[in-house]
Amino acid sequence: MKMALRTLLVAFVAALIGVLAGRTFLDHQKPPTNDIHAFIHEQLDLDVRQRQELEEIERQFAARRTALEAELRAGNALLAAAIAAEKGAGPQVEAAVDRCHEVMGRLQKETLAHVFAMRRLLRPEQAQKFDRAVVKALTEDTP
Repeated sequence: MKMALRTLLVAFVAALIGVLAGRTFLDHQKPPTNDIHAFIHEQLDLDVRQRQELEEIERQFAARRTALEAELRAGNALLAAAIAAEKGAGPQVEAAVDRCHEVMGRLQKETLAHVFAMRRLLRPEQAQKFDRAVVKALTEDTP
């Protein structure tokens, strides 16, 4: 029984490492916000004021996103170290996973705040088009 549990735990950790490695090294899809940025710049006929405000919103978000992504990379390094030290799902691994999830949640919330900040710049007819594009980006199947 103990051997089966250990084998199951090793398989789980190996799968987790595989997923993390795949996401880190192989997943090169653009996040939906990139498509939204292209849409807002190319399809909504922004006026000069809107373009200027949008540039500032994007600059601020880029800095925040970069900081959160660095935190996430640091969290992944802690997770790797915890896995190496514990050789299983111990308290260090659980704490590292929780930290990564917390940072991922903050990044998602910051991204949504960014999307809503961009939306506030838009005229009503632009906002309707933007809303449809956001819904499409979030619900469309990705290859």
